Parts: sequence; structure tokens; C-alpha cells
Amino acid sequence: MKRIVLARHLSRVALAGALLAAAGVVSGAQAGAYQQCGKASWYKLGGTTASGERANPNQLTAAHRSLPFGTLVDVTNLANGKTVTVRINDRGPFAKGRVIDVTWAAAKELGFVRRGITRVKLSSKAGKISSENKQICQ
Repeated sequence: MKRIVLARHLSRVALAGALLAAAGVVSGAQAGAYQQCGKASWYKLGGTTASGERANPNQLTAAHRSLPFGTLVDVTNLANGKTVTVRINDRGPFAKGRVIDVTWAAAKELGFVRRGITRVKLSSKAGKISSENKQICQ
């Protein structure tokens, strides 16, 4: 009986991992890296970020819904190929369909300040992405 319960639990864990991999988001503990594609926007926040530090639009930081604070992420603008490394220090974006909000300074380096929004690819600095967790960005 214990074997059946354990087998069901393990299959649920495997299913959850497969769903995360299919979504393009895998925790650093699970695979050591991740990749995610979607829309990015920039914001000029004042005051304090969700991590408790003072917001500075001139720093290369960003807001992400689930990545741990302090995570370094390479953001590549798919329209022009420019890449910048940002540090996650805030939560968001809160607009539907967006995967990351970057500061004005990061948007300037990525070349989309005037447009305000662009398609991006996010990837971790932790290591290589396994072929199972790779998401193709268009």
C-alpha cells in the first residue's frame, strides 16, 4: 500500500516538473537555469521596491512575478538583439501578458524606451539550459 501511495506522489511531482518545463520556467534548484519569453515593459518607480530597497530608475534592475530577489537575468530584446543583465528587486509586472518590467536605464540599453514595450527572452546566469527546458522565442 505504501508503494502505491509513493508512486502516485512521485508521478504528481514529475507531472508538476514537466508542466514547469513546458511553461519555460524552472526553478534554479531543479535545473540550475531557466529561460522564458514574452513581453517586457519599463517603469519609472519611486519609493521602495518589494525587496525593501530604494527604487532607482538609473540602475539595471527589474520586477518579476516569481524569481527570487537578487537573481541576475539576461534580458534580450528580440527586435534588435540587444542584451542587458538585470537584478530582480521588485514584484510585477501587473499588466496581463507581460513577463518582466525593467527600469528606464535597462530599457534604454535594450533600445525600447520610446516604444515602451517589446518582446524579450529572459535567461538565467546560473548555467546552461537543458534541451528539455528550452523555450523557442520568436
